[in-house]
Amino acid sequence: MFEGKKATKLLLGLTACALVGVTSTAEAAAQSWREITMSRKLEGAGPLRAEIAYGVGTFSLRGTDDDVLYRMALRYDEDKFEPVTEYTGERLRIALEGGTHRLFWGGSEDGGSMELELARGVPMDLDLDFGAVKANVDLGGLALTDLELSTGASESRIDISAPNPRQMGRAEFEVGAADFTVSNLGNLRAERTEVHAGVGKVVLGLEGAWPTEARLGIDMGVGALELRIPEGLGVRVRKESFLTSFDPEGLVKRGDSYYSLDWEEADRKLTINLNAAFGSVRVVWIQ
Repeated sequence: MFEGKKATKLLLGLTACALVGVTSTAEAAAQSWREITMSRKLEGAGPLRAEIAYGVGTFSLRGTDDDVLYRMALRYDEDKFEPVTEYTGERLRIALEGGTHRLFWGGSEDGGSMELELARGVPMDLDLDFGAVKANVDLGGLALTDLELSTGASESRIDISAPNPRQMGRAEFEVGAADFTVSNLGNLRAERTEVHAGVGKVVLGLEGAWPTEARLGIDMGVGALELRIPEGLGVRVRKESFLTSFDPEGLVKRGDSYYSLDWEEADRKLTINLNAAFGSVRVVWIQ
């Protein structure tokens, strides 16, 4: 089920869980913390690919209507790491780099932090890459044309609090060993969304402004999955599972699929292709 990049992300996430705890105590005395802020004025920015990477600590992201392309507040160990911001007009990259700690990015879990704001008015392909991070991300109102979000061993809360002003073709989430929650997933306005999860708990809130016809693919390894479905959204679930319990509350089985009662009449229809290995899948209906 998990091959290539997905298997690597899962392995790195599990390794990070072990190594962060081992190294943080020994390195605490040697840390030299620095706090900086960076920003770039918004001057005729066109379509953009934004690549954001952060490894250990706390991370937050939200949109802004201020006259900036981005604004960042960063706290990091300057003896080990160096902040990187690169902008070419078509590509923005924000990350930390540093020696042998590049994978886990050093520091204690409650030490390093990145607070980031991105311009809402700029069309962008957004690539977010987290390691062992406690993340709080609100993508509401960002003009996303593509989304890739990848986590290792993390506790992540993702919200799309306002609809994407652009309908996009694809959104992809790769989740390692994590506690991962998404709210208002429909507000991405993606025709196709893919969620690849390794180990942990995943909660997908399916509220929001879905396209008329949309697809959601879920590839779940070991853990618990909760699908939070709003009333009025037509849902069809196609399921392949091995040693996985499935609670299809409010769904009716017809043939090889489960349907919501209002499937035929619904203005917006979501087809969910579910592939699960070990664990549980629960359906919860919400107002």
